[in-house]
Amino acid sequence: MDGKVVVITGASGALGKVVAETATARGARVAGVDHATSQLPATEKRIELGGVDLSDAISANRAIDAAAAHFGRLDALVNIAGGFAFETVADGDSQTWQRMYALNVLTALNASRSAIPHLVASGAGRIVNVGAMAALQAGSGMGAYAASKAGVHRLTEALAAEWKGRITVNAVLPSTIDTPANRASMPRADFAKWVTPQELADVILFLASDAASAVTGALLPVSGRV
Repeated sequence: MDGKVVVITGASGALGKVVAETATARGARVAGVDHATSQLPATEKRIELGGVDLSDAISANRAIDAAAAHFGRLDALVNIAGGFAFETVADGDSQTWQRMYALNVLTALNASRSAIPHLVASGAGRIVNVGAMAALQAGSGMGAYAASKAGVHRLTEALAAEWKGRITVNAVLPSTIDTPANRASMPRADFAKWVTPQELADVILFLASDAASAVTGALLPVSGRV
């Protein structure tokens, strides 16, 4: 990752922070993009662009262009921004389905479309999306979330086919990620079986690196010990 310029969406979240810190430690220059405002000062190797609504195409384009202008290039985009909701289909609200689509699909779509011209210019462009094992077969209460993450999977495959030979596009499919929020919501679970943010970050950054130049269109399960 040495010298690579990487945009990470959802950079202030539990996974995004680890991916950003690991990428920086490996020599990358990182632009974090998030809906939340950031208090981190800009440095030579890292900037934070907060208050960005990635579900809005214009806002996403401005943020991606700002990151590319700041560093002079863009080599990889890691789409981590997203959300989760648990409710059954019959008892739920159709707005939940719209919200999951906006948070999980539109954020990745808008960021990717904005980044593509910069990634093509890089000559070694990478897009890495975050899908979900839960989207392979939806369980009770997981309909809206699974449907939106399935959309991320199909977006990944379509982009990989459309930009083959110019940009690699892959997705990681984690099981439950070991975060404070997930531990709080499932206190009786066996946390040792979950995938850690660092484990997932390592796979994401492999796919964003030169070492993964021959991998595209992959939906890679990262299921921990589940």
